[in-house]
Order: sequence, then structure tokens, then C-alpha cells
Amino acid sequence: MATAIVYLLINSILSTEASLLWGVGDAIDDLKDELRSMQSFLIDANMKEAESETEKTWVANVRDRVYDAEDIIDEFMYHINSQQIQGGCSWILHHTIYFPINLWVRHQTATKIQKISGIIKGAIPERKRRYDSDRREGTSSKDTQKWVVRHAESSLFFKEDELVGIEKKRQSIMTRLMDEELHQTVISIVGMAGSGKTTLAANTYNNDDVRKHFNNCCAWITISQAYELEDILRSLIKEFPELRKEKNPEDLNSMNYRLLVKTLVNYLGKKRYLLVLDDVWDTNLLDEIKVPLQDSCLGSRIILTTRKEDVASYSMGGKHYKYYIKLLQDKEAWELFCKKAFTNCPNGSCPLELKSFAEELVGKCEGLPLAIASLGSLMYFKNMSQWNEIKSNANWSPSNISGVRSILLLSFSDLPYQLKHCFLYCSLFPEDHVISRKRLIKLWMAEGFVELNEGSTLEDEADNYLVELTFRNMLQVVERNEFGRPKRCKMHDLLRELALSISIKEKFGAVHGGGEEMKECKARRISIHKTNGELKSFTGTSKLRSFLVFNKSLKTLPSGGKMLRVLDLEDAPIDELPKEVFKLFNLRYLNLRRTLLKRLPNSIEQLLNLQTLDIRDTQIEALPHGIGNLQNLRHLIMYRYTRNWNDFRYVNGTNVPTNISRLTNLQSVSAIESNGDLIRQIRSMTQLTRIGISNVKEANEMDLCLSIQNMKLLRYLFIMATNEDETLRMDSLSTPPPKLRFLMLAGKLEKVPRWFLSLQSVTSLSLHWSRLEEDLLPHIAALPNLGRLVLTNAYVGKQLCFNTSFLKLTRLSIDNFPQLNEIIIEKGVMPNLKFLYIYSCMELKTVPKGIEYLRNLEQLDLESVSMELENRILSEDFPKVQHIPKIDIW
Repeated sequence: MATAIVYLLINSILSTEASLLWGVGDAIDDLKDELRSMQSFLIDANMKEAESETEKTWVANVRDRVYDAEDIIDEFMYHINSQQIQGGCSWILHHTIYFPINLWVRHQTATKIQKISGIIKGAIPERKRRYDSDRREGTSSKDTQKWVVRHAESSLFFKEDELVGIEKKRQSIMTRLMDEELHQTVISIVGMAGSGKTTLAANTYNNDDVRKHFNNCCAWITISQAYELEDILRSLIKEFPELRKEKNPEDLNSMNYRLLVKTLVNYLGKKRYLLVLDDVWDTNLLDEIKVPLQDSCLGSRIILTTRKEDVASYSMGGKHYKYYIKLLQDKEAWELFCKKAFTNCPNGSCPLELKSFAEELVGKCEGLPLAIASLGSLMYFKNMSQWNEIKSNANWSPSNISGVRSILLLSFSDLPYQLKHCFLYCSLFPEDHVISRKRLIKLWMAEGFVELNEGSTLEDEADNYLVELTFRNMLQVVERNEFGRPKRCKMHDLLRELALSISIKEKFGAVHGGGEEMKECKARRISIHKTNGELKSFTGTSKLRSFLVFNKSLKTLPSGGKMLRVLDLEDAPIDELPKEVFKLFNLRYLNLRRTLLKRLPNSIEQLLNLQTLDIRDTQIEALPHGIGNLQNLRHLIMYRYTRNWNDFRYVNGTNVPTNISRLTNLQSVSAIESNGDLIRQIRSMTQLTRIGISNVKEANEMDLCLSIQNMKLLRYLFIMATNEDETLRMDSLSTPPPKLRFLMLAGKLEKVPRWFLSLQSVTSLSLHWSRLEEDLLPHIAALPNLGRLVLTNAYVGKQLCFNTSFLKLTRLSIDNFPQLNEIIIEKGVMPNLKFLYIYSCMELKTVPKGIEYLRNLEQLDLESVSMELENRILSEDFPKVQHIPKIDIW
């Protein structure tokens, strides 16, 4: 960990503008040289895993000294820049009052840095003697990371199949789920952490026969230790398909306990349902939740997973069965390990020269699936000498929590130093929290965790970090995009507990979960999970680098955290920001998504280091002129969803000032066009990778196409016309940007743009209210990478015929086609389609012809379709769709 801290400080120094270091530059250069030397020895220490108390104390001292150096430099930068951002001061003031003060501050800073540098210099020689004779050979962390990411990328295209040793258990549970017992039945799956309870429940829950038995009236709720009953009831309503359709989020948020229970009772009383309550910690929840889960004698089933015997034994009134998760047998353990460790070997088999070592290692895991999977991933890219070293250190007993911790700690220690902080940062999110990939990588960037490599961007490197952490089983993928890349992820409870304990020990971060009042904050990052609405002041905020809020009732913020780099207030009911926020010179990430803010003051221009500003789904309709001064801004997220997807204007951008083109580092922006100025401004912003523009007029065609033509790095493009009657003209675009992956056009098109044939890199294409008269499909059928196609009121014809190609298409949505009465899918077309959605096509009377050829189709959704189509699916058309595991009819 100390290695990672040193690395971060070196990066921070290197990224600091040289002119600001005048007067302390020599001292900082000297410190930088010493830190680089220190870093190499710490890497060796990290490889050896310091064992003695002396070594541990030395590493802790290094960490504290580096933290001190970081504080000194950050405080110095804060002082210097606080003078600069006061802009209105006269020349006389700067040269008569501030100049001598600044000289004194620079002198004091240089003296402090020299003192720390001297301490580090005295420590290195002793460590050099110890480690120079004991270096181990192996690939560099950077080389290993590149190799792992490349292999992980290639494996994303294969369906994951790592289920071992649960088939008999699953069959037994399925029998209980689908027997003829009409009374409500509870099935408890109990076992220690990491034993595979959730895996068994999920594999049963997702079984095609089970889903059909309950007519897809199924819900899955993960229970955190700090649960709120109302939130669980809301989640239940969202999970059940028909209820989700009936209730919109605004209605749900305003419903009290009584209305939530009434809604569930009215719905579940008429249904045979399956409910999974995953990771239940106490019986109090079961006492409370059984009120809406009344037994209607229709054959409903509830599955509980838990670590606790008293929860597993709890009766909710009907029949009750318990299943104890047994640890894997030797053969099963070996099979799981090989799937993780030897996927790159012929037939996935262990090489003979490694087999005896590998069997001994697997034996030390004593059948615990999480430990086996983590160890397998760890050994995947090791050479023979590294196998021997791991073996010599593998003296564990995983049948207790300390043994499991030893195995997981080994996986953590093996992480490249760039990834250690990234992994620990995830523990600041609440238990079982689903983490968005985009949010996570922006947070990592703001903290300085991401190392920039030549020919890449910070965003790409952070994306690779996430891929590697999931590949190593340090994070679990919850959702992937159409091409298998992680979209959302979460931490296993055991790994989160490990990460939190390391974070607290290393003063990296801490979580405030309610209960006793927070006092001194020794950690450099704090995450607020539960309060009573106000957070009382606590000491230690001056050293905070991240402040994250996951509590929807927090209305006040603590003061004093002037070194903050991250302020994440997503969903907090805050309608105004304190003035102190705009003095946070070091702030790089400001997340105000779904807060109650209506405006931002012009003083936001003082946040000169800001990289990400997220005001999505707030009431802010325009940005102040000062935004144009934020030269380091990379991501400006500010669109607002307004109405139903079927409506033309379902999303809005935000008005931006006329100086937006000054932001030369900006990567993404979503804005409203007013008089053509914005479109002309962005012509010079060739660095943009993501852009959304609403309120585009016909007259903007030439300027718009010229601007887009210049954006060679553009990956995401969203264009919306002024209204549904305005024609969206883009024919003047000769060729689209070569890296374009996502394209969405909202507005009337007179014809299919000629350049559609050149969309060679596009993976997702959406046409919204295009109302084309010519057939679109021949123009896009041969696009080599198209994985997702969304057509909303895009065509006025009566027939859609898919008769060629679409080889990589996995998701197809056909929505709001008022005249469409026939869909034809010829054999061999769309061989990889997994999800088919048909909405608001009232003239469609039969299922798509040829749907029986879509053998990989996993889900068919029909919404607002004719009664004739609904009836045919349940009768004469059923043989054509019976191979589809999940069919939803709204």
C-alpha cells in the first residue's frame, strides 16, 4: 500500500504546473527523486510481504511521511491558488501585501519538504541492504496488467460457466419450488460467507422451467445489514414486472409504508410468485416483511439465503425447508480451480509439472468456492517460480474467517500497485451497492489513481483497470453491455470487509453508517451511509480527499475539508451548495446528480482543477459563464430525462455559455442549441469523444455536419431536432467519425443518410421518430459491429423484413410503429440475437415470422400490443416461441 501512496504523490507532483512551484521547486525535485528510489524498494517489500513488526512499522512510517508530504504540497497549492482566484485584487496589493506573504509561505513549505526528504533519505540505505540481495524476478506489474486485460477482453465474448457442485442441490430446490403444495413455502439456504449460497439461489431463480412455473412473477431483493424497510418494499414493487409497469419512480418515492404494503398485498394476493431474499441478517426483517407476503394458497415460494442459523430456522407460517451449503468435494474443488487457473491451457487442463503443487494449493482452500475462485484467478498468470513462492506462503486454514482472509489478502497483495487503491475505493460504496462503471472510473481519475500511458486516455486506462479487477474476481460483474464489457459491478461482502479493514488500517478511507456520533476522522476519505439528516462537525476534515454521500436525508455538509478532490452528493436532498464548496481548489469531481439544485453560481469558475461536473436530472437549465474558465474539465454531464420514452422529447440538454469552446480538455457534453452558436463553437473542439445536442434546426445542417466531420475521436453522438415536425438534415456529412460506436438521431428523416453505410465501428444505433418512408434495413444490415438496434417510430411502412446479415446483433427494439402489421426474420439472420422487444405496435397480429430460427433468443418482451397477438402466443404461435426462456407480455 505504501508503494501505491508514493506512486500517487509522484504523479501529483508531476501533474502540477511548474510556474506554481516557484520557490519550492528544488525541494520538491529532491523529494521526487527520493520518492522514486523509495518506490522501487517498496515494490520489493510488497513482493516479500513484510512479516516482522519492525518491517510493518517502517512501512507505516513511510506511509505517514508521504501523507505529510502530500498535505504540505496540497496546502501550499491551495494557498497560492486562493490568491489567484481572487482575481479582482490590484497589482499594488499583489506586490505589496501578498508578495512577501507568499515568499514566507514558499520558504516554510520548502523547509518542511526538505525535512521529510531527509527522513526518507535516512530510511533508504537500511532497506537497500536488506532487499538488494533478495529481489525476485518476474514480469513488471505494468506488463502483467496489459497481458491480463488483453486476455480478459478476449474472454468477454464467451458465455461464463463456472458453476460447480450445485446441480443436485439445485434439482432438490426446484422440486420444492414446483411441487403441488398450495400453501406458501419458505426455502432457506444457509452457509458461511463465500460458500456459494447466492450462486445456488441465482442459478435456480434463473432456470427457464422455474420462471415459467411462476409465469415470470419473480423478484430478487438483496438485503444489506443497514436496510430501510420502505426501501425494500419499493424495491419489491420495482422487481415484479407488472407492478413495475404500473408504478413510476415518482409515485413510489412519495408512497408511505401503508401505501407500499397495500400495493403489494393487492398485487401478490392474486399471484403465484417467487421471491428471493438474498443475504438476510436478522429475523426482524422477516417479522416486518411477512405482512405484505400473506399466504393466498396459490403456491407461492420464498427463498432465503443467510449465514445465520436463527434466520434459516425462521418460520413465516407455511412449510419450511432448510438447505445447508456443504463445502466442495475434492473433485469439485479441482474442477472450479482449473476453470479459473488454466483456461489458457489445452482442454483447460493443468500442466503435469504443476499438478502436484496445484492440488496442494487447492487442498488448503478446504472446499470454499470464493477462496478457490480467487486463488485460481491469482495463479492464472504465474510462472513456475512464482507458483513455488505462493505455495511456500500458503499456510492457511480457510474453514474460519481468518483463513479466508488470508487467501483474499494474498489476492489483494498480488494486485499491481496501480490497482490497490482502485480496489479499496470500491469499499466506500454501501454493502451490495451496484456501482456504475462510468461513475467509478471518473472517481478513480479524480483521485489520481490512473496512470496515463502513451497512445491512450485516462478513461481507457481506468476502463482497463476495471476489466482486470473483474478478471481477478476482486469485483463481481452485475451487468455487461451487448459486447460483454462490464457495465455495472459490486463487491462481495467478504472482499468488502477485507477492503474496509485495510482502508482503516492504512488511513485510506472509512465509512460512517449511523449509530454513534462521528468524532475524529483519521481517514483521508469518508463515506456517509446513514444519518438523521444533519451531519455534526467532526475533527480531521482538513485532510479529507473524498467525501461521498449515500444517504438521501442528508441536508448539511461538514466544513473544513479544503483539500477535497471528490465531493459526491448524488441523490442528496440539497437545494443549495455552501459557499465553501467553490473554494475547494483541489476539487476534481463534483457529483450533484438528482439533487434539488436549480442553479449554479458563477463562482464555480474558481474550481480550476475540476475534471467532472455531473448535474444530470437536476433542475439546472443553464450553466453560468464561469464554466468556460474550467480548463481541466473533461466530463460535463447535464441532460435531463423528462417524459415517457415513446414521447418525442423525452430528454433535454442544458444551455451552455458562449465560451464553451475554451474547454480544450472536455471529452463529453450534452447541451441545447439556441441560435447556432453552440454548433459553430464545437467545430474547434476536435478532442470530444461524446456529445449530445438537442433543439437542432434544419438550418443548422451545414454547420453541424462540418463540426462532426472534424471530431475524429468521437465515440458517442446524440442529435435531437427542435420538435417532431422539424426535419433533421444531416446529408452533408460525407463520412462519420471513424471511432463512432453509439449513434442516436431523434427527429424526422426524409431519407436514410448515405453515410450510414460507413458506420463500421458502430455497436449501437437508435432512430427515434424518424418516420422514414424508405426501408432502413438494407442500409444497416451489413454493419460489422452492430450489436444493439433501437427503432422508435422510425418507419411508416407496414412490413419489416430482416433478410440478410445482422450477424452480431444481440438486442433489437421495435417501438411505436403505428402501421406495422408484419415482421419477417429469415433463417440465418440475427443468429446471436438474445433480446427482442416489441412495444406499441397495435397492428401486429402475429409473432414475427421466423422467430423460431432465433435459437439464442433469451427474452421476448411484448408491451401495448393487440389482444390477438397476446392470444396467439398462448395458443397457435406457442410452438414458435416455446424455446424462449423468458416471455413478458405487458
